Amino acid sequence: MWALVESNNVTQVYTRPKGLTIGDVNYPSNIFMLWSSSELEAIGIYEIVIDNSNLKDKEYYINTNQSFNFASGTVTASYGTATAKLLDDILFTAQDETDGLGTEGEVKQPGIRQGHIDTINAQAAGILQPTDWMVIRATEGGTAVPSSITTKRAAVRTKANAMCTQITNAANVDALAALYVYNDADTPVRPLGELPQVD
Repeated sequence: MWALVESNNVTQVYTRPKGLTIGDVNYPSNIFMLWSSSELEAIGIYEIVIDNSNLKDKEYYINTNQSFNFASGTVTASYGTATAKLLDDILFTAQDETDGLGTEGEVKQPGIRQGHIDTINAQAAGILQPTDWMVIRATEGGTAVPSSITTKRAAVRTKANAMCTQITNAANVDALAALYVYNDADTPVRPLGELPQVD
């Protein structure tokens, strides 16, 4: 990514090589690849240095657009302060219903916590699904489910419930995000843990 600097200000940003006109001179797009940095800078084109220090995980935060600054011969693209996404659902109130905006108690604006809980439950259901037929067969009067399968299925449900409790108890977005961060052990683990498998 490059920027055109005029009078010490970034006036144009180029995300890909393109032909351009600076003053009365037309330049072909291949100058971005063929010219050296010093040759480009001589006509006011600078390669942009990306500063991601304020960039946060888009799963949990709303990042600002990049802003571009020229100083000390360098153009830097940086982000402003990210805003944490809504953690919990906001529900329609009685007043909202009176005003015709929605039904009291229904979700007005979804938070991210419930989505994480739904994902864990869906993953658990996916793990249990291949052996569901055994449970159905046993319920309808057929052969009993092998005890090894029953034990493993119970472990999946127990772990899923524990994981959902951890998510529910997360005090804020940072605490929720931290549940998914793997450590640097030989076999990396995360605070949320993993669902067991039913073989």
